[in-house]
Amino acid sequence: MARKTTGAVVEHAGRDGLTYQWLRFTAYGKRRFVSLGPVGQVEAERALRHTLADVERGTWTPPQKVAPVEVGPAPTFHEFAEQWWARAALQLRPSTQADYRWRLEVHLLPFFRDLGLDRITVASVEEFIAGKLAEDDPLSPRSVNMCVTLLGAILEAAVDRELIVRNPARGKRRRVREAAPRRTWIDSAEHVAALLAAASELDRQARPDRRHVHRRAIVATLVFAGLRIGELTALRWRDVDLASGWLIVGEAKTDAGLRRVKLRGALRDELLSLRAGVDGAPDGYVFATSTGGRQSRENIRNRVLAPAVALASKGLVDRGSAPLPDGLTPHSLRRTFASVLYALGEDPGVVMDEMGHTDPGLALRVYRQTMRRDDGQKARLRALVEGGAGFADETPAEQAASTSGAATA
Repeated sequence: MARKTTGAVVEHAGRDGLTYQWLRFTAYGKRRFVSLGPVGQVEAERALRHTLADVERGTWTPPQKVAPVEVGPAPTFHEFAEQWWARAALQLRPSTQADYRWRLEVHLLPFFRDLGLDRITVASVEEFIAGKLAEDDPLSPRSVNMCVTLLGAILEAAVDRELIVRNPARGKRRRVREAAPRRTWIDSAEHVAALLAAASELDRQARPDRRHVHRRAIVATLVFAGLRIGELTALRWRDVDLASGWLIVGEAKTDAGLRRVKLRGALRDELLSLRAGVDGAPDGYVFATSTGGRQSRENIRNRVLAPAVALASKGLVDRGSAPLPDGLTPHSLRRTFASVLYALGEDPGVVMDEMGHTDPGLALRVYRQTMRRDDGQKARLRALVEGGAGFADETPAEQAASTSGAATA
C-alpha cells in the first residue's frame, strides 16, 4: 500500500515585516517548496489540502517559471504628485487646497521633484526633515510633520497602484517631536468685559470708511457663540434666527461642526442691534465688507481682534488689573466660549454639541479649569453673558463694576 502524501505549511518573516507562507511536501520522488506569498494561515492550510489531493490523484504539476516582465522606470515624485493632485484637489476645501499647495510647491517638490518614486527611501525622508530643521528660518516641528504627512499620503497612493512596495514616509520615527501647544482663552468676566468695551471704543474711533466693520459684534460672536474664524466670515443672516434664538452653523470643518448654537442674552442683543443698522438680506453676510463681500480671516485677526486685545490690556493695566493673556487668537475666544458655557452650568455634552466637537478632550480640559472658579466669578460671567439694558454702552470701568455687583446681588 502506497504511503499517504504528507506536507506542511512553513512560515517565513520577510524583510518588509510581512509573514510569507510556503508549502513543503514530497511529489514524484522529490521534496517540493511552493510559495503562497503573504496569505493567512487558514488560506495556507486550504492550499496545502488541495495540493496534497492533487498529488494523490497524480494531477499536480510544478508551477511554471515565469519570465520576468520588463517594467519601465517608476515615475518621478513630481510626475506622480501632479497626477495625485488632479484627483485629490476636487475633494478638498479651498483653504485645504491652499495649504497643500504650500506644502508641495514650497517644501516637498524642491527636495523630491526629480527622484523616482522607487528611489525615495527612509533615509531620504529623514534627510528632508533634517534639512528643514536646519534652515536659517526653520519650519516649526508641526509644519515639518504636516509636510511629511502629505508626502506619506502621496506615496501611499503610489503603493496602492503598485508603483512602490512600501511607503517610506509612514511611521512614528518619521515625525519630529512637537512641544505641547500652549492653549489660551479668557476665563474672567472682567477680561471679557474689557475686550468687548475695547471693541466698542474702536468702533467709535473708526474712520468713516471703516465703520462697516462691526468690531464689538464680531468679538461678541466669537466669545458667545464659539465660532471658528472661517465659520464667522461665512455667517449669513439666513443662519441667524433672532426670533427663536438660534444660530445655525452651516459651513464647518467636519460634519459634527454643522450645528445649532443658542443665542444667549448679550449676543442676541448685539445681533439685534447690528441687524437694525444694516441691510440684513437673508443671503447677505452678517460681517460683510463695504461692498457686501466676505471678510477675510486676516482682517478679523489683524484689524479687529489684535487692536481690541491691545486696547483692552492697556485699560486693564491702567486700572491696576492683569492684562489679557498673551497670544490670544480668534480660536482662543472659541475656547472662551466653552468656559462661558460651564459658567452657565451647562454639562460637557451640551458644550460639545454647541462647539461641534466629537472628541471631549478640549471640553474636559476647559471644564477642569472652569471648576476652579468660585461662585462669585461664575455669577459675574453669567451676568455678562445674559447681558442687560445699556451694558453695551458702558465704559470698561462701569462694566467691571456691574459684573462685580452681580456677585453680591
